[in-house]
Amino acid sequence: MEEMQKDGAANGASSGGAKFRPIVGTLAFIKSPDGRKVLMVHRTFRETDENLGKWNGVGGKVERGEGVEEGMRREIKEETGLDVVAMRLRGTLVWNDFGPKREDWLAFIFIVDKFKGEPFESNEEGRLAWVAIDDIPALPMWKGDALFLPLVFDGDERPFHGFMRYDGDEPVEWRVLGR
Repeated sequence: MEEMQKDGAANGASSGGAKFRPIVGTLAFIKSPDGRKVLMVHRTFRETDENLGKWNGVGGKVERGEGVEEGMRREIKEETGLDVVAMRLRGTLVWNDFGPKREDWLAFIFIVDKFKGEPFESNEEGRLAWVAIDDIPALPMWKGDALFLPLVFDGDERPFHGFMRYDGDEPVEWRVLGR
């Protein structure tokens, strides 16, 4: 990963003139009432899940006809049973050539500071658990998560805007803009 950096400078990567038509997605980290933990899902239930065995925040694809915040609230309700009371955008992230399908994604990353209800014990993807923020880096997750997650929880109120190019399962380029 010699190309990887955090300064926003171009690394010579080229889209080759192809049109960028990403999947638009959302990702939330729901904080516990004391602010020390976040609700995460351990994706172990579906053998065909490309995230099998990994820990993730909750979220998914924005559906046609809904806005980003609407999509985020819907995904949180579907995956956790919780109703969002207070949520803030932490940043955006573009993933190119991500995962086994080598998909392009544009993700909006949120922190949920307040919610109503009690979370499900699990959803169709796996078991839900409250994880201490400091323990997240030790969990099995996508390698690139270790690059952007510090920005989600760093306390800097300014949103970040990142770009990460993968080669399948491996991050090979990382830039942060807007900080």
